[in-house]
Amino acid sequence: MLNILGTILAGLVVGALARFFYPGAVDMGLFTTIMLGIGGSLLAGLLTHRGRPGFHRAGCLTSILGAMALILAARLLGLA
Repeated sequence: MLNILGTILAGLVVGALARFFYPGAVDMGLFTTIMLGIGGSLLAGLLTHRGRPGFHRAGCLTSILGAMALILAARLLGLA
């Protein structure tokens, strides 16, 4: 149970920081911000741990960069 709460809290912090550092306005709600942070962490973990199968949590800085990459991808695809 604490692991799930920790993931949600980390997703909120990472998502909020990614929205703050991304240039321009990024309009999204609390749930979407949490999902952005979790997705950014999973993306960064997938890219940085190439030798091991599965998803891995990444560090805080790479998680923020991964979340910013997700914002960019959504904007390029016209989803945001």
